[in-house]
Amino acid sequence: MTLLQLSYIVCVDKHKSFSKAAKDCFVTQPTLSMQIQKLEEELGVKVFDRGKKPVAPTEIGKVIIDQAHTILRESEKIKQTVESEMTEITGVFRVGIIPTLAPYLLNLFLQNFITKHQKVELVIEELQTKEIVERLMTNKLDAGLLATPLHQKNLSERPLFYEPFVAYVSETHRLNSRKKINVGDLQLSDMWLLTEGHCFRGQTVALCKQKRPDHVRGKGSLKFESGNLDTLRKLVEQNYGMTLLPYLAVRELSAEKKKLYMREFLSPVPKREISLIYNRSFAKKKMLDVFAHEVMFSVPAELLEKEKSFVISLPKT
Repeated sequence: MTLLQLSYIVCVDKHKSFSKAAKDCFVTQPTLSMQIQKLEEELGVKVFDRGKKPVAPTEIGKVIIDQAHTILRESEKIKQTVESEMTEITGVFRVGIIPTLAPYLLNLFLQNFITKHQKVELVIEELQTKEIVERLMTNKLDAGLLATPLHQKNLSERPLFYEPFVAYVSETHRLNSRKKINVGDLQLSDMWLLTEGHCFRGQTVALCKQKRPDHVRGKGSLKFESGNLDTLRKLVEQNYGMTLLPYLAVRELSAEKKKLYMREFLSPVPKREISLIYNRSFAKKKMLDVFAHEVMFSVPAELLEKEKSFVISLPKT
């Protein structure tokens, strides 16, 4: 049985004629008839009732022809997949990335991506979640790297990795002596937060399970919020309060700083889901596949695991 033979019986069924089918397939009628006869001999059944005018399939022939349609469609998908893989990706790819991810993730995969795909013009913008979503909806961006789930209509989400939360605690803070921290120990009243609009702030508040305060209380009379995680980290290092940070933000810190200030959470560890999101109408699937692969390949392997953790959902707005 060959794909060619299956294509011949489909064509005969379409035209209800051996001669018309042969013409459509650019072969002689004897050649087409011989191939169909070989198929019938192999299967041990008659596909067509040649005594009828126009030519009609037998009952078993109808089943075979239906299956032939399916096989031919699937074989065409294989061809398309191979062609897609063999086709070099080119063009402009515009990506938005949230500020709590950009400084710590981009350096992990950018060089590899640019080296491998030199015909792609990669345009990256650091934006907050709301603006990324708006630009995806209006086709001003092709994709976004941010925390999910968002449950936005018309946007698809492809989870890439799961980034743990870690506590960053000053030496005089009440939790500094703990080797690991329980989520129930957290209090917003002594924690530095990012400014409004950052999804990591919303996730931190959700994790603490407390009503958001009007401000963040620090040491003495100091009250401060920041749009930069590194600023909050440095406040802790100056012996002011504590903050929560995503795993990648502390990955390259010195062993000394990690020992002094960083505290992991007890299992199940709170994590944020980082996804590649895009408009469902975006046609360059190969571009998305390649970009997602480069990101996932660049992060530590443990971040690909979702087990023994719980994902902090973004608060509804």
